[in-house]
Amino acid sequence: MNNYLKAEFSSKSINESLARIIVSGFIMSLDPTIEELSDVKTAVSEAVTNSIIHGYEGKEGKVMLELTLEDRELTVKVCDHGIGILDIEQAREPLYTSKPECDRSGMGFTVMESFMDSLHIVSEQGQGTTVIMTKKL
Repeated sequence: MNNYLKAEFSSKSINESLARIIVSGFIMSLDPTIEELSDVKTAVSEAVTNSIIHGYEGKEGKVMLELTLEDRELTVKVCDHGIGILDIEQAREPLYTSKPECDRSGMGFTVMESFMDSLHIVSEQGQGTTVIMTKKL
């Protein structure tokens, strides 16, 4: 079963829950376990939140969510056209945050990596960031 969906929404915190609903509905036909569903929703939430908080730094922008399902493997892409990440390796370190004043935990990428089978980050300063995650369901 192959399936594809692309959604674009404003970089507003309220749309994090929209992204969770979209991905849930997208994989429901595979009858995922509660754990699989929770893992995917959590990873998507973290990626979308990063785009909103870090990518756009409170400014208005767009977040793109791309979902592909091929042979029970889900690929999730979350893209923004924000400020980008200066040092991806540093950003991936547990507890590192570029916004300590905002009470951020610095665990976003760690959470994504823990709940998904793979995590790949592409970013360019001033151009934005794309987070690509996969999970076999």
